[in-house]
Amino acid sequence: MTHPSVAELTRAHRAWWPWAVLVIVFLGTAASNAANDRHPVVLAVLLVVAATVPAVLPPLPPRTAGLALAASGALCGIYFALGFADGPVFLALPTVTFLAGAAVPLAGWLPGALGGVTLMAAGLAARWEWHADEPHKSLWQAIGMAGVVLAAGAVATATRNRFEARAERVERTATEERLRMAQDLHDGVGHGLAVIAMQAGVALHVLGRDEAKVRASLEAIRAASRESLDALRAELAVIAGEPAPRRPAPGVDDIEALVERVRAAGLRVEVTGAPGSLTREAGEAAYAVVQEALTNVLRHASADTAWIAWSSVGGNAVLTVRDDGRGGDVQDEGMGISGMRARVAAAGGTLRVGPRPHGGFAVVVEVPEQPR
Repeated sequence: MTHPSVAELTRAHRAWWPWAVLVIVFLGTAASNAANDRHPVVLAVLLVVAATVPAVLPPLPPRTAGLALAASGALCGIYFALGFADGPVFLALPTVTFLAGAAVPLAGWLPGALGGVTLMAAGLAARWEWHADEPHKSLWQAIGMAGVVLAAGAVATATRNRFEARAERVERTATEERLRMAQDLHDGVGHGLAVIAMQAGVALHVLGRDEAKVRASLEAIRAASRESLDALRAELAVIAGEPAPRRPAPGVDDIEALVERVRAAGLRVEVTGAPGSLTREAGEAAYAVVQEALTNVLRHASADTAWIAWSSVGGNAVLTVRDDGRGGDVQDEGMGISGMRARVAAAGGTLRVGPRPHGGFAVVVEVPEQPR
């Protein structure tokens, strides 16, 4: 399958100038052989036009492209072997080679180009042998055509490689953006749903016994669902290509509000220490880690309490999120833990996750502090 960017390159190169070359070889061959009395001019024109026709055909697959190049060289060789005059015939094989190099990989056009040059050189040698042509001229023409043909193919291949590299960069950027959006949806919407599920459980538990608690839970559900829907709409707007203002990514200053939402869901959260001075990237990574860790506590840990602790070691801020739940080994990091690891690594830090020796689970992050 041809890469879209290569198809674009091929269409651009086949827009009009191959047709111009075809017209030039048609008229030029007819003019340069008008005085030839040994063979009809029509035969010369047919040979050269047939040698140039692959340049205006749709792009050929690699095997067929190699055969087309060899055929083009063979037709040019026959042209010279019959004793026809020099002229635009020298444009045929380089043109076909350039377009083949723009359409197929190196291995698809190089053997055919070498075969075509060899057959053309054989025709030049035959013209010298059969029609008393100058031997040194035929030799230099063969050498020159070999250089021109290979140079045309090399330029086309270099152009193709540049287009492919650019397309790969664009595709890689698009893939990274899709992964980022998926991670944002996982973090924001997943956290909101975890809070909603916990609050719904609390409301059902006290239903009919504590109207104030039910009301507080429903209000928390409304707030969490609104926030999750806003995040979902923003990301879907980006996916659909609609203009939508991107919300600034939450950072370390937003952790307090995050903790309050989780506390409202019924989980006791204790915070000790302070984050200190962090870079924007480190602050965003810290928020994402706390959000994912607390979401996992709500969803999987069956814990009563979670602890968030900040400390500083050797110029690094150390963030620890642990709980008193059931713990358990990490069998598959999935999107949550792998997403935390990627965010922390992008901020220049490290992440460790795993069960605690005496129960529960711990997430430990080290990120560099800003120099004072």
